[in-house]
Amino acid sequence: MGGEWRTATITGIEHPTPATVLLRFDVPDRIPHLPGQHCVVRLRAEDGYTAQRSYSLLSAPHEPGVELLMERYEDGEVSGFFADVARVGDEIEMRLPIGGFLVWDGATPAVALGGGTGAVPIVSMIRHARHLGVPGLVRAAVSARTAADVPCLDELEAAGALVATTRERRGARGFGRLRAEEVAGLAEGADVAFVCGSTAFAGGATRLLLDAGVGRDAIRIEQFGPSGE
Repeated sequence: MGGEWRTATITGIEHPTPATVLLRFDVPDRIPHLPGQHCVVRLRAEDGYTAQRSYSLLSAPHEPGVELLMERYEDGEVSGFFADVARVGDEIEMRLPIGGFLVWDGATPAVALGGGTGAVPIVSMIRHARHLGVPGLVRAAVSARTAADVPCLDELEAAGALVATTRERRGARGFGRLRAEEVAGLAEGADVAFVCGSTAFAGGATRLLLDAGVGRDAIRIEQFGPSGE
């Protein structure tokens, strides 16, 4: 799954936080993706050297362009290029869609837990559910160090997602990691659970889901490198 490499043109660049970059691309004749899938981007230098990375898709399937939101890692070869060097109009290579495990089908009641930029595929699911007219089918919770570290914070909160901050007190909830009773409430009635975040976040979130009675076979996990949760 994923098809051939295609030329993707950057149509927009934003910096939602000092540590992230939001990119919009025009990718002609691309294969439509499903919420939760990702893509591979490839950079090619004049001397032929290439570097590529995989990123979850932020955009929903119905949206005309492709959106990515990536964390800018210190000394990150690819993320550093997009954060500091790339300009609107630049062309890169992109292959998509990739992956079939962390994918929401648009019909199954789901709970989705994301840590840091692990919220990105969850936003895609929420957008897709809203587009289909079934926003209640995806219940979500995201965790990050501070509210500023939560991708698409306003969009997530508007959709009713629970936001947990571990280093910043917010409202009546205060601060702290996701709690057992919170996850249990979100997981009630869900037939599938999605977990996306760092190894530490994924392990903790999976334990909370299991404790809430979610079957291990119903939990789909995607892990990546260090990220705030």
